[in-house]
Order: sequence, then structure tokens, then C-alpha cells
Amino acid sequence: MDRKIIASAALIGAFAIVLGAFGAHGLKAVLDENQLATFETGVKYQMYHALFLLFIGTTALLSEKGKLLIFRLIILGVLFFSGSIYLLSTASLTGIATKFIGPITPIGGLFLIAGWVVLFAKILGKKAE
Repeated sequence: MDRKIIASAALIGAFAIVLGAFGAHGLKAVLDENQLATFETGVKYQMYHALFLLFIGTTALLSEKGKLLIFRLIILGVLFFSGSIYLLSTASLTGIATKFIGPITPIGGLFLIAGWVVLFAKILGKKAE
């Protein structure tokens, strides 16, 4: 499980760097400042959670079951939160209707928050050795 989590963290982190560079260089000429800032928010949260998964995959403080739950919550959170932000911020270019995307962002945020809360609960509930 740890190997899968760490590999996923590396992939999510690499994509965050690619998307950040794309936003800074490729989208700068075609999006306004607010759209670019929104896109950057998606990149930041994606990278934050890549690092979070890297920690989850390398810590001995959690059981495999706890790691799996956090992993699933964070993957869904990144997909929903950052993914919807990417689509919303580039809607003027892609022509994608954003009415159905808007509600997905806070759902993704809830998944991300839940991942952190599960970590908190698992660490708090762990008996000191």
C-alpha cells in the first residue's frame, strides 16, 4: 500500500508542476488575472496534497486501513477540487458548461478536509507506545 501511495503522490506532484508551468506560461496570454489565480489555486492544493500523500505513504503512525481511507479521500478530493477548478478557470477557452461543475468543487474540498480529519482522529486515537 505504501508503494502505491508514494507513487500516486509522485504522479500527482509531477502533474502539479506541469500544470503550474502550463498556467504560468501557456495560459498567461489567454486568461485574465482572476482566471489565472483560480487555476493556480488548483495547482497549489494539488501539490499540497501530493506532499500530504507522501507523508501518509512513509509514516508508521497509521495502520494500512487508515492509510487506505486517507488515500482514497485525498485522491477523490484532488480530482474533484483541483479538477473542477481547472475546468472552471479555463471554461472561456474550452467552452465547457460550468453549471454542473460548480458544486463539485466544495465536494472535493470536503473530501480533502475529511482526509485531514481522519489523520487527526487516527493519530489522536492511537495509544502511546
